[in-house]
Amino acid sequence: MIKVAMTSVYVDDVAEAHAFYTDVLGFETRLNMDLGGGTLFVTVGAAEGAQPDLQLLLEPGQGPIAEPYRRALREAELPCIVFSVDDIEAEYERLSGLGVHFPQGPQEQGPVITAVLDDTVGNYVQLVQEKG
Repeated sequence: MIKVAMTSVYVDDVAEAHAFYTDVLGFETRLNMDLGGGTLFVTVGAAEGAQPDLQLLLEPGQGPIAEPYRRALREAELPCIVFSVDDIEAEYERLSGLGVHFPQGPQEQGPVITAVLDDTVGNYVQLVQEKG
């Protein structure tokens, strides 16, 4: 069996992304290493032991590969990653109350309800809840 162990999101600033993904979205820090020269290696994951073997690497978004990719996603208003939630309305209200900007509020899309938020570090992130 093959399972996802780590995936990454390119961000404008790793330290700012770490603060947003932990303090606002509620992820927990899995790794936080200073590699020297201002380079950080930071991963986060779902809190409270949910998905203990899955990490999200907050990766510096500068460079010849990351910058065009991120720009194209942003211009097309596409999310770079999708997170599932149990109650999208509650998350929308909670995050809106914390000042998070949602270019797309909750809306039904076939078998799911989705919303898109701005992660403040260069990306759109989609939240999804299965209907039912």
